[in-house]
Amino acid sequence: MSELELLEQELLKPSEALISDLYDIEGDIILLGVGGKMGPSMARLAKQAVDQAGLKKRIIGVSRFSDPETQAELEAEGIETFAADLLNESHLAALPDAANVIYLAGTKFGTTGKEAFTWAMNAYLPGRVAERYKNSRIVAFSTGNVYPFVPVTSGGPSEDQAAAPVGEYGQSCLGRERIFQYFSDKYQIPTLIYRLNYAVDFKYGVLLEIAKSVNEGRPIDLTTGNVNVIWQGDANEIAIRALKHCDVPAKILNVTGPETVSVKWLAEQFGLLLGKEPNFMGEVQQTALLSNASEAHRLFGYPRVTLRQIMDITVTWLQGGGKISNKPTHFQERNGKF
Repeated sequence: MSELELLEQELLKPSEALISDLYDIEGDIILLGVGGKMGPSMARLAKQAVDQAGLKKRIIGVSRFSDPETQAELEAEGIETFAADLLNESHLAALPDAANVIYLAGTKFGTTGKEAFTWAMNAYLPGRVAERYKNSRIVAFSTGNVYPFVPVTSGGPSEDQAAAPVGEYGQSCLGRERIFQYFSDKYQIPTLIYRLNYAVDFKYGVLLEIAKSVNEGRPIDLTTGNVNVIWQGDANEIAIRALKHCDVPAKILNVTGPETVSVKWLAEQFGLLLGKEPNFMGEVQQTALLSNASEAHRLFGYPRVTLRQIMDITVTWLQGGGKISNKPTHFQERNGKF
């Protein structure tokens, strides 16, 4: 096993807190939309934690699995998989029951020009899933894109701030939330709306994009001058542990790191680590898409992997030639068009 693979394995181990919480989460766990950016590592984390806890829970992953390799890898690690199109009623009906649902399905990129499909995935499908799993508890992934842009000095919106999404992607995600809230009330489904604002990993994310730009001498747009980020492993842990905190009416939870981070500062720090001078373009605006995740930190503690650690990991991965996902975040987008 290479040094990079060992580093990845070490940082994706389950915490004692996760293992402990799993004793209180009865029943199997099914991840709908497991084939996306976060799903495979989340399923692996859940499986490792269940095994270390000595529990007999099934970890089940559902996706179209356009990449058969992902399905094979999950199966090899003891995760049950089902290839299914969730928009297909017969596929959805045929899925196994599970007491715990982590809902990861949705679409973001390519929204412009495919608005109808975006709304079908992000706002229609949640209703079908809620009907199918009305006897389960549900952690439903959402996004900080449901919030408006706010002053960078505000600390970001907390969960009680009114949603005001910019663009059809954010609007459709608010639609997803509202549908899950409706069915939570209708069927008394314990639900948690998980508003994630920029998970980052070895292979993708805001920090990797900035580091790559510095390394390759490409200009970095400072228009959106501040971001929130959280290590994907920490975000995965929170998602699984959040099954303990599902409620009726649905609980809303912001999930991100504690810092409001300067994009310019990040680029300058990566410049020092990489021995490169960053190039900049654009003028920093006084607003950004931010979230206040203090409630998540109260419930689960601060992220285990710190911002400085993520930066060091990113540089190590980049310089070591680690595999990189071609899935840009478009964090600079200010008009809601993805």
